[in-house]
Amino acid sequence: MKYPVLIALSLVLGASASANAQGGRGTTATNHAAQRKAPEKKAPEPAAFYTAAAAPVPNWLPNTNPLQPSATVLHDLVDTKLDVRFDWARQWLLGTATLTVRPHFYPQSQLVLDAKGFDVKSVELLSGSSKKGRDLKYSYDKKKLTIALDRTYQRTEQYQLRIQYVAKPNELPRGGSEAITDDKGLYFINPLGTEKGKPRQVWTQGETEGSSCWFPTIDRPNQRMTQEISLTVEGGQKTVSNGLLVSSRRNPDGTHTDTWKLSQPHAPYLAMLAVGNFAVVSDTWRGKPVDYYVDPAYQYTAKQVFGNTPEMLEFFSKKLGVDYPWEKYAQVAVHDFVSGAMENTTASTFQQQLVQFTARELADVSYAGFESVVAHELFHQWFGDYVTTESWSNLPLNESFADYSELLWAEHKYGPDAAALVQQTKLRNYLQEAQTKREPLIRYRYANREDMFDRHSYDKGGRVLHMLRSYVGDDAFFASLNRYLTQNKLSSSEIAKLRIAFEETTGEDLLWFFDQWFMQRGHPELRVSHSYENNAVVLRVQQVQDTLFQPVYRLPVAVAVWGGGGSSNQPTEHRLVITKADQTFRLPAGQRPALVKFDNEGILLADIDETQSTEELQFQLSHAQGYLQRVQAIEGLRSKSADLLVSSAFRNALTDPFWATRVAALEGLRRYRGAEGTAVRKDLQRAALSEKNNTVRATALNVLASFPNEDFNEAYNVALKDSSYLVVGAAVEALSKAPAAGTRAQVAALQSTRNPALLTALSNYYGLNGTLDDYPWFLQRSQDAPPEVLYVLLENFGKLMNRIPPVEREKGIQHLENLARTHPQLYVRLGAYKGLHELLTSMPTLKTTLQDIRNKEKDNDLKAMYSLVQ
Repeated sequence: MKYPVLIALSLVLGASASANAQGGRGTTATNHAAQRKAPEKKAPEPAAFYTAAAAPVPNWLPNTNPLQPSATVLHDLVDTKLDVRFDWARQWLLGTATLTVRPHFYPQSQLVLDAKGFDVKSVELLSGSSKKGRDLKYSYDKKKLTIALDRTYQRTEQYQLRIQYVAKPNELPRGGSEAITDDKGLYFINPLGTEKGKPRQVWTQGETEGSSCWFPTIDRPNQRMTQEISLTVEGGQKTVSNGLLVSSRRNPDGTHTDTWKLSQPHAPYLAMLAVGNFAVVSDTWRGKPVDYYVDPAYQYTAKQVFGNTPEMLEFFSKKLGVDYPWEKYAQVAVHDFVSGAMENTTASTFQQQLVQFTARELADVSYAGFESVVAHELFHQWFGDYVTTESWSNLPLNESFADYSELLWAEHKYGPDAAALVQQTKLRNYLQEAQTKREPLIRYRYANREDMFDRHSYDKGGRVLHMLRSYVGDDAFFASLNRYLTQNKLSSSEIAKLRIAFEETTGEDLLWFFDQWFMQRGHPELRVSHSYENNAVVLRVQQVQDTLFQPVYRLPVAVAVWGGGGSSNQPTEHRLVITKADQTFRLPAGQRPALVKFDNEGILLADIDETQSTEELQFQLSHAQGYLQRVQAIEGLRSKSADLLVSSAFRNALTDPFWATRVAALEGLRRYRGAEGTAVRKDLQRAALSEKNNTVRATALNVLASFPNEDFNEAYNVALKDSSYLVVGAAVEALSKAPAAGTRAQVAALQSTRNPALLTALSNYYGLNGTLDDYPWFLQRSQDAPPEVLYVLLENFGKLMNRIPPVEREKGIQHLENLARTHPQLYVRLGAYKGLHELLTSMPTLKTTLQDIRNKEKDNDLKAMYSLVQ
């Protein structure tokens, strides 16, 4: 399913690409324990405060949540035909649904449909070719439509119903989650056209059970239906839905009706529609339409964003041995989307901030940004759409594969270092969340199905698949996926079917792997040390995790040993299997090794504390076999950066072919205090001004700013004119700490920007250095800035107001209070709350307002976050 909205939003804050690569923020499997100190403050990520806000959950507590079985199937949905039009002023959908249904096994005389918040006009039974139906009795409680059939039907008998209704999504009670911030299913954007600069659109979001907010259905993932949707819309509006456009007719009233037909069955939550003034950029793959729906202003950069889609279709089809199974593939950018993206069958929907960029902005966004989202949603067309989880408890059968596709694509298109960066980032994401929650991947007990959409189902699941691939080998891994897809196509699935597919392919009983990684909570926490004695490396591995509710893991792992004497020869690799809580291995070695590297391929999903000497880390950095080893060595050596050999190694790493390694090396030189001070500063300035990679240039500026009371204004001023928003933003951030003569005028020239990274930097500058003259800027930008910027901007607004006369603050305070109470995004409400909190020192009377906001907040997670604001 969706790309979680908070993770997705962090991708569009220009600094997020560097954040993923910076050694101070990222962690590797082999060095996570050493990186638990608070990271250097960078441009904030909206997702970052979630982990910090929650209290640790004791792992020894039993799960008391209710059991969540798959929905019992009484009826099979066979086909759904919808004829809909829209009342934009009232934000209603006027619909006629024709459903073809049959009993699943047992005879049935009643049908219960999910239908949320409708006005039901009529329910009719259709027979033969007659257009006139026969009224049926029904009861309706605004959630369930219970229909008394005219007789008892057997499982061999289909029947057809026609339901006329009005869907009123805005009258539904509000719901949602961290991953999906709203659940009303149908969304009108700027319906009256009163919001300047925003198009009029209507779109849907079905997962988890939002489809039943706009058409009557059996809203469960273990249902499948073919589908036909006819959309009557205003002239000039374009439509898109699942399947192929089979007809389009003009109507006498100036409207037109487009009919979209999906000929293979899919789950109801994957049904979609989108209507708006889109520009449609067309592409193809093996003769199938591949279309990109974007705002007209972005039609000329759409292929730069989505243009690798045909290559992805070819790569995934060949890798899986199952050709893309649907009639077409469309990708649609919409405004105010409630998640990052959603894999509707044949037509994925994207939050427009993730995929709509100007040419200048595109230069700042790496493959780890929009391309990872594109790959993620595309892979869902196999894992999620072609084969669908039978229940939300089994969600990782959808999400872990989509998550892992991001690594597969990076590996194929950009090489092993790029894939290793994905591995590092995803592992970091999971280990961060695991500080506050540890759940099994397959969760048959949960409080709310939305709880499944977390970094366990995504990031942990993807890392588990990476270990499985390493264990069985590439040929067996992809042959097993082919078997799984082929055996379960166009149906729903559970974890046992995936295990069986691997066992039938490999001939090995893999219950141990699936049990410890999918069915049990937690992850191994390893303490690794080694010594040399009697011509052998003595390697000790201790599993130190709490094993009351976490297993002692069976861990196949590779250990590499490099010969001694500074030799640059290739290492000897040892394949071990760890099975005990405390285990010692003897590895033959003719001389004391220069380096012993545990999990040298970076495969394990583990929190590893590995004892390594400075000399070993230096050897590792100079002889590293890939990005993960290089960056782990840099992180391990950061505290020794004043050492001449270490700083020289970091400076050498500034020429590494992979940009993320160069970023890590720069971070290793932050606040450098060694003997190479002049040379280091020259290297940093050279990187800030001459590096080809935008993220590296921006990081170099940020590192220069870490040297207090030193003047690098010449570099900052040059950077203010850079072609990269990311670099300009870094220069503004640097100047905010030490503004010089003329800085204010240079910064003021940037005020009208709409770029998120630069807006965030400007708000930081004015939060620290602004005056009453900048108050109107904050008032304006707090109304038109995108949500991912508001989280930071609103807190900075409060900082600014502390420095202006109290009589001038009224509008700003009212605006912050209104956002803190009513904004739909949790992190915007938190940002507004923090802005008000900043004013407490000069306006202690606001304490009552803040208390009232806390008391009336309905989201428990946000209430917990409020308690941490100081």
